[in-house]
Amino acid sequence: MSEDYSKFIAPERRAKPTPKSIVREDGSCEFGTFDKEFEEMDLVKLKRPTALPQCFNRLKLTMWEATEVHLKNGVLLAVVCDMGIFGKTLNVFYDKRTKKTYCWDTNLKSKDTVIAKNLINGAVAEAHTPVSFVKYVNNFQDGKCELSGKHSGKCLITVPREDKTAVAAIKENYGEASIEYSFTLNRLSKPCVASIPFSETRPRPLYSQKDFFKAEGSLIINGEEMLTDEDSTAVVDDHRGYYPRHAHYDWVTTMGKCDIDGEKKWLAFNLTRNQSINQEKYNENILWLEGETSILPPVKFERSVESRDFKNYSEWTIKDEHDMVNLKFKVYGINPMIMHAVVVNIDYYITFGVLEGYLRDESGKKYVLDGMMGMGEDKTLLL
Repeated sequence: MSEDYSKFIAPERRAKPTPKSIVREDGSCEFGTFDKEFEEMDLVKLKRPTALPQCFNRLKLTMWEATEVHLKNGVLLAVVCDMGIFGKTLNVFYDKRTKKTYCWDTNLKSKDTVIAKNLINGAVAEAHTPVSFVKYVNNFQDGKCELSGKHSGKCLITVPREDKTAVAAIKENYGEASIEYSFTLNRLSKPCVASIPFSETRPRPLYSQKDFFKAEGSLIINGEEMLTDEDSTAVVDDHRGYYPRHAHYDWVTTMGKCDIDGEKKWLAFNLTRNQSINQEKYNENILWLEGETSILPPVKFERSVESRDFKNYSEWTIKDEHDMVNLKFKVYGINPMIMHAVVVNIDYYITFGVLEGYLRDESGKKYVLDGMMGMGEDKTLLL
């Protein structure tokens, strides 16, 4: 008889009805886990979420909409981001066959970056530059999203070194490359909507909605067209929050089909560790199954090699305290995005590899993920 693992899940992790607005009338914030999208998410209206005067709210608020699309031969990360002081279009493609990572990263003015006011009724998130665009049309009330974009010109290409004793972490070079894509996404499971407090004394939230989708469409990279198939999937991440000056998060995900009781069925997960003031009550760890979800507990990340020292292989271990999560993430590809400037310092590593190990749902049922494609992030900020 399977053990009841639901006893390890705090009541605050159970989804409750979503209020109309994430900001209450008194300027405080709604915290917890919710069952659907917020209609109103104007976090600029929060009352003193940081130590700075209210007029600085817009500059301190970080917002993005991002999607990971898993195709047969590669993985796309497509992002439109507004950091408050600047905006960004970001497209990253990992070629599973060659283990090459292509990264196009273009900044633009914050005022020229559009983050959707919500995720319903056709709300649009988009950013355009002379060499790029990323656009989302959100209809999450119907379980749908449209994603399109392109990027051309200078591209950072990274390849793991074959020589394990190499001093340089990875081979890096800039080259001319291009990518273009268009996808229609249809929801496969229930959403994960969380508002996480990052401060004991201030309404400093990290809001995140993540959704598991079937992907249909195509991608063209350097003239090679890749079409979706019956196994192509995506996870959309809508993300808004006030990060503390010193912040760090670890994240890993997978999506696709898994062998469950002898059948290939849809499965995905999200595992994150960030600055939540109470990891048990407030996190966004979840297992997506066909039409349903199972909550996962807090996890911790350990690495055999720090991301800054990556050469050709690294192993991440992700575990909880109750044996619901027991994973190894074998990292074969990495894309470093390092920015050290006067007003912002970011050490951001996007990683790709293969998973080994298992997850358990709340009933104790085990899902073995050996061989599934994994994607992760290791990000440190000084704002």
